[in-house]
Amino acid sequence: MADHVNKAEPDGTDKTPPAGPTMWDERYAAPGFLFGTEPSQFLKEHRDYLVPGAAALAVADGEGRNSVFLAACGLQVTAMDASHVAVEKARALAAEQGVFVDFHVADILGWDWTPNTYDLVAGIFIQFSPPGERAAVFEGMKRTLKPGGTLLLHGYRPKQIEYGTGGPPHAENMYTEDLLRAAFGDMEILCLAAYDRVVDEGRGHSGMSALINLVARKPH
Repeated sequence: MADHVNKAEPDGTDKTPPAGPTMWDERYAAPGFLFGTEPSQFLKEHRDYLVPGAAALAVADGEGRNSVFLAACGLQVTAMDASHVAVEKARALAAEQGVFVDFHVADILGWDWTPNTYDLVAGIFIQFSPPGERAAVFEGMKRTLKPGGTLLLHGYRPKQIEYGTGGPPHAENMYTEDLLRAAFGDMEILCLAAYDRVVDEGRGHSGMSALINLVARKPH
């Protein structure tokens, strides 16, 4: 469930069905991997934060491309997603690449954000959550980090609506620098960057995209 395909019609009318496990199961049931098997470029570019042996949580991990990469880098990885179809594909990908990930089928709002559990939390293209749910997810991600732990967050900015190359067709679901500063102002922000770049991550993310990155550390 980590990623979302923009399905707005040419007239601007949103024809996207409500996001939920059934809808995501249908999308992930198509042959192949909707977002490819290679990890997010963002994750690869921030490999310095991926410490072998560290405990990591991959939030709404979809078909496993990012959690499997984390495990291949030597991290002890837990991953969750609401789609059982996606999780089965993720398990197959992990087996194919010879790594272990502790996968869970779980809705992001029902996830147990156990306090002080992970050294690293990664949320990559998780913008299916509307603003009313986003605050709870952000707070959970912060809570489950250990003191000194690192948050890696990557997604789209509102300008992405113009590109239409991935993500939900709702500007309010997107991130801005001000939004992330406000949400994570109680953490040490190590990097906050907004930029446009061509993304080639499966058929679900393909083309020029309006992106934003956040790297933040939980205080000790």
